[in-house]
Amino acid sequence: MKAIVQDAYGSADLLKLREIDRPVPSDNEVLVEIRAAGLGPEVWHLMTGRPLVARAALGLRKPRNPVSGWDGAGRVEAVGAKVSDFKPGDEVFGNCQGSFAEYACAKPAKLVLKPANLTFEQAAALPVSGITALQALSGTARPRPGQKVLVIGASGGVGCYAVQLAAMYGAEVTGVCGPGGADFVRAQGAAHVLDYTHGDITDGPHRYDVIVDNAGLRPLPVLRRALAPRGTLVIVGGEGGTAFLGGLSRGLRAVLLSPLVGQNLRNLVAVTRREDLQTLKDLAENGKIVPPVDRTYPLAEAAEAVRHLERGHPRGKLVVTV
Repeated sequence: MKAIVQDAYGSADLLKLREIDRPVPSDNEVLVEIRAAGLGPEVWHLMTGRPLVARAALGLRKPRNPVSGWDGAGRVEAVGAKVSDFKPGDEVFGNCQGSFAEYACAKPAKLVLKPANLTFEQAAALPVSGITALQALSGTARPRPGQKVLVIGASGGVGCYAVQLAAMYGAEVTGVCGPGGADFVRAQGAAHVLDYTHGDITDGPHRYDVIVDNAGLRPLPVLRRALAPRGTLVIVGGEGGTAFLGGLSRGLRAVLLSPLVGQNLRNLVAVTRREDLQTLKDLAENGKIVPPVDRTYPLAEAAEAVRHLERGHPRGKLVVTV
């Protein structure tokens, strides 16, 4: 089968289209014929091996799984002997490690049936980013109607879902994005938009009940100044920071500080759970959320798709089609 493979950590130049053996599902796995694969920062982290602490899970010297990709949507080709949840022919989406390939194996607990009203490309744009936004706006961060929510990085993969979900919950949403992204962010449900090149999140009288920070660059004191005295900050992702910890160092500081202040400061490490995938499926089928796909790339151009992710700010998700 064809797959995007990398043999070492580094730049997108290392991503190569190759012929490799088709994976064989274990008794507890599902083999999926991939039709589309989502692309987000998680693919970039796997490619570069940064932050270095992530290599404990990814592989110390080189990627443990050389095939790129996490999100996938496609048709079930075969199921293991102990799998009863799916059958060949089912259209599914979820976490398929190694999804930049014609086939990938997945755990049944990380798959659900594809929303009937979505294309494979739209479904592939949902799992990691959608689940991250869903878990970010949970617990104390679940906004009540009328509360003020600030989403930083509102035009990105996680941010666009966070805006949609917060608006669905009845919050007054302000999205932070770069030049040219205002119309897109408003289309996701934001009542207000801030262009970070023309202002700061602490400008003006507003203090937010919930802040979801997807951008990973603002210092913790700046975020806290924009947060209400009893508000909740959710730091998503691990951009910037040191080579070893990356942006995780900022999230760690937030967690350690939280018990000492009135604000609730959280660092989110999202985990793919079937119940969350099912929630996303239901929301998509009911028209409550819509996966915005910025552009698609054929499998052979996956490296260029990653370069596009690195260069700028895709509006919504990038998707690789197989």
